[in-house]
Amino acid sequence: MTHPYIPNAEPGVRAEMLAAVGASSVEEFYADIPAELRLDRPLDLPAPFTAERDLVRHMKGLFARNTDTEEALSFLGHGCYPHHVPAVCDEVNSRSEFLTAYAGEPYEDHGRFQALFEYVSMMGELLEMDVVNVPTYDGFQASGTALRMACRYTKRSKVLVTGAVSADKLSKLRDFLAPDITVELAPVAEDGQIGEVALDDSYAALYLETPNVYGVVETRGRELADHAHAAGALLVVSADPISLGVLAPPASYGADIVCGDIQSLGIHQNYGGGQAGYIATQDHEPLVAEFPSRLFGIAPTKVPGEYGFGDVFYDRTSFALREEGKEWVGTAAALWGITAGVYLALMGPQGMKELGETVLARTRYAMDALGRSVTVRHAGSVHFREFAIEVADSASLLAGLRERGIYGGVPLDERTVLVCVTERHTIDDIDRLAAAVQEVVQA
Repeated sequence: MTHPYIPNAEPGVRAEMLAAVGASSVEEFYADIPAELRLDRPLDLPAPFTAERDLVRHMKGLFARNTDTEEALSFLGHGCYPHHVPAVCDEVNSRSEFLTAYAGEPYEDHGRFQALFEYVSMMGELLEMDVVNVPTYDGFQASGTALRMACRYTKRSKVLVTGAVSADKLSKLRDFLAPDITVELAPVAEDGQIGEVALDDSYAALYLETPNVYGVVETRGRELADHAHAAGALLVVSADPISLGVLAPPASYGADIVCGDIQSLGIHQNYGGGQAGYIATQDHEPLVAEFPSRLFGIAPTKVPGEYGFGDVFYDRTSFALREEGKEWVGTAAALWGITAGVYLALMGPQGMKELGETVLARTRYAMDALGRSVTVRHAGSVHFREFAIEVADSASLLAGLRERGIYGGVPLDERTVLVCVTERHTIDDIDRLAAAVQEVVQA
């Protein structure tokens, strides 16, 4: 039936749209979405409010149900991390020339192009890469796009993905790469790193993450790069930039495309919403041509001899090519790129080094502390920020910790919990967690 507030809801128009995409019904159009995730009933909404104050009261009641990770002692991570956010990051990204109703993308430039140029320049230095894009929607999209870039570049349609990847990200990758790219999984070794891989000339890329889903740092990067290149494939590495003050950037051991999320660079967790993705390569034009997202640099203006900050190589994007674009990239997260640029400028190389050393040390301290009462998986490997523990029952352990005012981690399965430790966690915080875990286990 026609909806009064939704455009194109008229049955005839809907039928035309379905015909254009080759679907016989709305149900067929949404076939890729599992049935259990689809709502087969009207939304459970309250009756309309007649006064603004009633709506405000209702919304405050909903917000009050949230528990902020700064209110409770939280060791939650798994893709969205509780790093310290310097006040200057919020001060700059809330300025009117940057903060807009649409993703930090005002239609006039009041310093935005320069701010993003500074961001990509500092990211390039951190990553030891020449070309960095304006942030994509999130790190998941960045990984999917990086793999599609590799497939277009090599003209192949199969990728080998590390098994040490989160279930959520793997689901996103399969969805983003379907139906024309096949995703195969590499095994996970006993030490938590990617296991033995077998590549031939049918693979476009080998994809790994460091630190991976278990917090383990991959140490076979050069070997894996050589293995991929021998098969004519690219090495695509997802790396959290917060770790690169102490860990070698993937470019140093042969990665062709590096990607990841920048939420750790001065961005609040925002209930899981402070995400933005980056993609980086060397200045190799055939590969740079496969970037679907915007690239900011120094470009000539209409005035001879004058230069300014703005889009470069714009004619490869879907903004210029529309439906002929290699890949559509719409909503960006430019505001978070500006924020991350502020963070990197504030920290500098020494600050990033000290931060990385602190996280490494506190992660190991937490592993040793919890290891007195539970089994720490892959304990002999280098970990950054996260590690997995084995328990009798994940749900029971986490429930017991919540009773003690602690969010102890994220369950990976019925017996595995992922614990996150950052520079925000003090030694006393870690000791409190370890004592609480021992209490719950003994109980």
